Amino acid sequence: MDLIIKIAAFAPFVTFTVILATHRWLSKAQAAFIACLGVFVSFVCSCAIFYDQFTYPHMAVVTVYEWISSGTFSSLFTFLIDRLTAVFLVFITGVGFLIHLFSVGYMWEDDGFRRFFSYLNLFIFFMLVLVMADSFLITFIGWEGVGFCSFMLISYWHLDMKNNDAAKKAFVMNRIGDFGFLMAMCLLFVNLGSLEYSQLFFGEQLPLLQQLSPGLLALIAGCLVLGAVGKSAQIPLFTWLPDAMAAPTPVSALIHAATMVTAGIYLVVRTSALFALTPDISMLVAVIGTATALLGAAIGLMQTDIKKVLAYSTVSQLGLMFMALGLGAYTAAIFHVVTHAFFKALLFLGSGSVIHAMSGEQDIRRMGGLRKHLPITYRTFLIGTLAISGIPPLAGFFSKDQILASALEAAPVFFVLGLGVSLMTAFYMFRLLFLTFFGEFRGTEEQRHHVHESPPLMTIPLVLLAVLSIIGGWMGIPHGIAHAVGIHKSFDTFLAPVLGTFEMHASLGTELAVMGGTTLLILGSIYYAYVLFVKKQVRPVRDVEALTGASRLIAGRFFIDEFYRKYIVQANDRFSELLESVVENKVIDRSVNAVGTMVSSVSSRLRRIQTGQLEHYVMVFVLGVVVLLALLMF
Repeated sequence: MDLIIKIAAFAPFVTFTVILATHRWLSKAQAAFIACLGVFVSFVCSCAIFYDQFTYPHMAVVTVYEWISSGTFSSLFTFLIDRLTAVFLVFITGVGFLIHLFSVGYMWEDDGFRRFFSYLNLFIFFMLVLVMADSFLITFIGWEGVGFCSFMLISYWHLDMKNNDAAKKAFVMNRIGDFGFLMAMCLLFVNLGSLEYSQLFFGEQLPLLQQLSPGLLALIAGCLVLGAVGKSAQIPLFTWLPDAMAAPTPVSALIHAATMVTAGIYLVVRTSALFALTPDISMLVAVIGTATALLGAAIGLMQTDIKKVLAYSTVSQLGLMFMALGLGAYTAAIFHVVTHAFFKALLFLGSGSVIHAMSGEQDIRRMGGLRKHLPITYRTFLIGTLAISGIPPLAGFFSKDQILASALEAAPVFFVLGLGVSLMTAFYMFRLLFLTFFGEFRGTEEQRHHVHESPPLMTIPLVLLAVLSIIGGWMGIPHGIAHAVGIHKSFDTFLAPVLGTFEMHASLGTELAVMGGTTLLILGSIYYAYVLFVKKQVRPVRDVEALTGASRLIAGRFFIDEFYRKYIVQANDRFSELLESVVENKVIDRSVNAVGTMVSSVSSRLRRIQTGQLEHYVMVFVLGVVVLLALLMF
């Protein structure tokens, strides 16, 4: 099994290396085959690891090699494999493989085809390192690796300066979170002398962790929250994610819907023993998640770019996951991570199919009537929309209702706010569906003639993800219902060996009430969207400046980017200009110039002793000998 674990981790890196070394001689088909093969091999190995964990729950620590050895300090490059790791391995590699297949058709005409696939494989490798790591240090390698790959993929079409700006924005905002991660690592190492998960949270160091002062525990947990907030796009570090839609659509599906943005969720769950000791920080996580979910859902109500709607939907769904984490519903959060990967990857790839058919058009105001031209894309997109809206029996119904039931059990105010997020999600997602696929076509004549269904390489992944969005929820039947009907093999019981100590569950009555009540309300929200955008054929306003009041505020994304630009970016620029004019020019430059002037002045005086006259040199030599003799004698 150790060999299988290593192959699962390193297969994508091997194929990345092969493509990078031989890209000049590889055809597009060969590069695509190698890239897809690496992820598929990793997926097969991940399934073997999952099966091994399913049959017998255990924690395996696999040493790859000794990484750092200095004096008494040593750090091994080790992987920690348990049931939580197995879940992430399967859905990262499985969804990643389907996105790779879709990318072959979507990116075929692109000049950087081989470079694109090498980046994708490198990203998969770093994501696997992140979730398989046995220590904060190894996790940080994967953490920074996915950030680097994200930067490269967002700026993939680098000739457009907007893409480069979006990549820099993502890079800088993630670095803020990384500072928190590094601080938490330093605090843990200084106080406990270890960074290994297997020791800190499962082994001999756990009692020591529990003995740390509440203030220090809160500081460590708070630093980890900062890292998670940056990577998972939570308030206030969420604005990078919508701009990251500048990347090719498969990248949006892989990195910004299914994998990288869930790294923060994974970090909090992996360190759940720490958060169980810091209830105030856990409540902070719940508040941040709820606020982010509400803000993302509200902004999504009036977006007109098909990918931006999905981007703010991702921000909102990540907020719901954070809310669940803060309330102690770790299994519900992880379950929603998995189902969200299915239907959000489906929706992003579906939007890519629409953009492909519309010759690059992303504005839903210029679409409409596409269900006749894109039947497979429409049906799969509809399934994804139903799933994310929480309609039974699709995947989102089970996972989202588990979060809401946990919220109702823990604190009703979070349930009410979470329900509001769910109703807005159903509304804006069906608004997107109706404006894109229903009504009359609103594009140009050239686009009308170009519209066609995507090739099988793009539609087959859509169909498979649609199937997963339909059946994926059944693996996570709610805890109360599962026990009531005698089901003992569910997602909840699967993760119990890892999270059972810190997990909270809703009662059977709460689960049933939430399922019935929320479904009725969500159906009402969908019907309202149908009345507005199908029956009344309401269309988004083309000029945002013409809007007033709350509509303009929402359409302008609450002007948060403008606030950051004015009060943070521009203030930083002005401060930098002040430092340049005062510190750089008047202090540093003058100091350096003064040293140079002094050296030049002293040198000009010293060089006068170099006369070029032999008698002078002989005299100096004789005087030197006399002085040395005098020193030796006296």
